[in-house]
This record gives sequence, C-alpha cells and structure tokens, in this order.
Amino acid sequence: MKLNLDLIHYINLFEKVTKTKFKDCFPSEERLIFVVNPGDCSRAIGKNAVNMKKLTSLINKKIKVVEYNDDPVKFINGFISSVKLKEITFENGELIIKANSLKDKGLLIGRGGKNIEEVKKIVDHYFKIKKIKIV
Repeated sequence: MKLNLDLIHYINLFEKVTKTKFKDCFPSEERLIFVVNPGDCSRAIGKNAVNMKKLTSLINKKIKVVEYNDDPVKFINGFISSVKLKEITFENGELIIKANSLKDKGLLIGRGGKNIEEVKKIVDHYFKIKKIKIV
C-alpha cells in the first residue's frame, strides 16, 4: 500500500467515523476497500450501515469493509459475499471458486475482469495465490 495525502485522509476519516482500526486499505478508482481486524466488521459498518453512508457522502467513493481471517476460504467468502457461490477451495496456492450460475460468475469476474483482478490482488497480498479459477 502506497500512502499519499488523499489515502491518509480517507484512513483517518474511516477510523474517526467507525471508531475501529483498519488493517489495510486498498484504493481503486471507484471505491476503497478497508480490511479490518476479526470482529470489527459490524462495528465498522454501523447499525443500518450508517457509518458506510456517512463515509460515502464524505469522500464521494464507494466503501467496502472486509473482515480479515487467517483462513483464506473464509476471508474470500467474506470479501465476495454479495455473489452466491457453491464452493471455494484453496490448495497448493490455487484458488478454485465455483459459482451457482452464469450470472453469479459474471458478477464475480466483472466487466473486463476488473472484479476478479481486485480479488486476486487483495487475496494475494495475504495468502500468495498463484492462480484463481472460476468454474
């Protein structure tokens, strides 16, 4: 993670609004992804997502909060929780994600592979993924 003034400002706002500490922050053009320590996700989001709404209005970017987990399968499941999956397996550095339908597979991959590249970058940061297969 490379820090610049904008990112430092976003991190400070996140910690001030949510009253939680972040583990990592991954910025992209469209959104910020904050990884928080285990057990802090619901507090960071807030009741009725009030903290996320407040942060989104303050910084004009979408916010995603992901709870860190030492188990790569649980971490990935939390990261892509909006997509219905059959199964996730992680063996020998290879991540295999089985989607329920073509629509879910498309949501997981994203336009131009944008979503899956984001997943790979963040998951690889913690677990050293060699390859991701979506079936």
